[in-house]
Parts: sequence; structure tokens; C-alpha cells
Amino acid sequence: MPNSLSFFRLPPRLRAFFSGVLMLSLTLAAGASAAQVPQAPIEIDAWTAAEAMGIGVNLGNTLDNTTTWEIGWGNPPVTKELVQSLKAHGFQVVRVPVAWDTYAHNGRIDRDKIKHVAQVVDWITDAGMFAVVNIHWDGGWIDSDDQKKFPKTYHTFSPEAEQKFKSYWTQIATYFRDRGPKLIFEGLNEESDFSGTGSERNAFQTLARVNQLFIDTVRATGGNNARRLLIIAGYQTNIDKTTSSNYILAKDNVPNKLLMSVHYYTPWPFVGMEHDESWGKMASTWGDARDRAELKEQMDKMEAWSKKNDIPVFIGEFGATNKKEARSRAKWMASVAISARARVMVPVLWDIGLDVSRTPPYTLTPELTFALQQLQKVNSENARPASQ
Repeated sequence: MPNSLSFFRLPPRLRAFFSGVLMLSLTLAAGASAAQVPQAPIEIDAWTAAEAMGIGVNLGNTLDNTTTWEIGWGNPPVTKELVQSLKAHGFQVVRVPVAWDTYAHNGRIDRDKIKHVAQVVDWITDAGMFAVVNIHWDGGWIDSDDQKKFPKTYHTFSPEAEQKFKSYWTQIATYFRDRGPKLIFEGLNEESDFSGTGSERNAFQTLARVNQLFIDTVRATGGNNARRLLIIAGYQTNIDKTTSSNYILAKDNVPNKLLMSVHYYTPWPFVGMEHDESWGKMASTWGDARDRAELKEQMDKMEAWSKKNDIPVFIGEFGATNKKEARSRAKWMASVAISARARVMVPVLWDIGLDVSRTPPYTLTPELTFALQQLQKVNSENARPASQ
């Protein structure tokens, strides 16, 4: 297998061949259920994984629910059939957001809940996909903007939060220690503001400390975690702030095992706003020259950072409200996915059961179908020999 840098200089057919070899070896390794047989460590570096992951999808508003776990926000329980349908649709990675703290007792994760997360992870990896497990928002206990609920952790990383963060990742990592390399841990979601620490410099330093604590805690649990792929957080998962000179990159004692997490919700007036606000107007359509230039600028900026630091990028969430013109929404989804994959970034759709039905026959919206078809078309064209 070529090394991670030379791999991307290979002709498309050779890249496809080596990717096939990688996927075959991982599939063979996962032949027995990970829940039954501890899997021997298999070397897979971050760049090779980023190439293999393609496009992904979130199981959003489900295991991250903080009202009634899994079903409290209107989604049915996750099934093996749903997971298999995601693979059939062409997804290669499933991000599993999880609320751990809401349902913990005296700092201990509920055994039945971590067992169910493991069941979902095994369904994903047994289907040949990557599974990403994180600590999601979970009520905001890491960097809370709710001063009444979390007074000690209001936009900071309090000693209480630090102790809890280390404890939870120790428990999670220990439970999953023997799972194979297609399980990836992501330290935290969007809770990385830390503006209550006194200065912008302190805020960035705090995030670096959180990321470092995550890496060191997981590595210390041993087993396959000693060399597992890990995803660390960008500042507020924001491209501009993550690529700024203020960002401090955490260190890993294992080379080429980190990915950087950012999200892509740009431009917000189109992807997020459903009515005008005092500070700006909603946009119903997307796709003019200015919109395309903004997308290219953001992707180029993240790609430059990625190459400079030799860390691939995991776009853990991208998505647009379904209250917009369907054609523009489809075009935006396709453009983000294609732009990301052209730069070996991993785009993961934020879905809460709206674009991917959670009930049989697990259909996709026309907009997502169009986006996946366009991405597949681009991939096919890039894989053709130059002579054709």
C-alpha cells in the first residue's frame, strides 16, 4: 500500500485499486461480529480513511435525544434494516451523535444505553461502513450557554466538566476498546466556544486542552484505542476560526491518526433561516456566482489548512432546512458534497429523518437523491482512464 501522501498522486485507477484492497481487508477483518470477537489492530491512517469514507449521514435527533432517549424527538428506534439501507444508498460512514450525561447516574454511563450504542455501531461496521461515535450536545454541559443550568461551566470548561469529560471518555473508550478500526471516536460536537475564559486566546487554549484530554484519555485505555482514528474539534466547528492563526492543534503520540471536525452551514440565510430576522433576510434560493464563489473560498481555505497540517477534514454536519426551493436545496447539497470530496474531505449530512426516511422502505428525498447521483457521476468521471 502506498503511503498517505503518495496515494493521492496515483492515477485514479490505481487509487481505486488500493482503496479496494483496503476495503476488502477491513471487510475480512470484520467477518465475525465485533461484539463477539475482539479484532486485531489493523493499520489504517487518517488520509486513507478519509478517501474510503466518501459521503456520510448522521443519525440525528435520535441517540442524542435529551427528553426520551432515541424516540423523544419523533424518530423510531434505529434498526438493522435502516442501517443496511444507508449502505445500499451509497453512504460509507454513519455518524452516531449520543447524549451520555443526560442519562448517566452519579457519573456512570447507563449500561443498557452503551450496550445499545454498541449494537448500532456493530450494525454499521458489519455493513462495511465507518461508525463515528461522539459526545454530542447532551444538554450543553461541556461549554454551556445556559448559566442557570450549568453555572460553573458557563462558556468555560470547569473542573467539574473536565472530570466528567475524562470519566465519560474513559468509560466509552474502555467499552469499545476491542472494536475494529472502522469505529472512530469524535471528542465533542459544537461546544467549543469557551468565551467565558476571559479572552479569545484563553478560549482557543481551552479548546486545545479539551482536545488533548480527549486524545490522551482514549489512548490510555489501550487495546485498539492505542492506535484508533480520532476526530478532534475545530473552534466552534467554524472554518474561518479553525483555520485562523489562533487555533492550537493538539498533539497525538501516534502519527497520522487524527481528523479535524468542522461543520458547513453556509450561507446561513439559505441553509438555516426560515423567516427574516432583525439582523438579516432569509434567502430562499442558492446557486448564483456569488454563492458558488463563497463555497469555493471556504473549501479552499479548509483544504489549505488540511494540507499544511497534514490532517484530513471531517465535515461532521452539513445540511439545509427543507423549507427552501427544492432545486436550490438539491444544488447546494450536491455542490457541498462534490466540493468536499474533491479535496478528500468527508461530508456527513445532518439528517433527523427528513431526507432519509427512518421507516421502510427508507426512501430518500428527491434533493438528496439528486445530490448522491451528481456525486456518483463526478466520481465515475474521475475514475475513467485519461485516454477515454
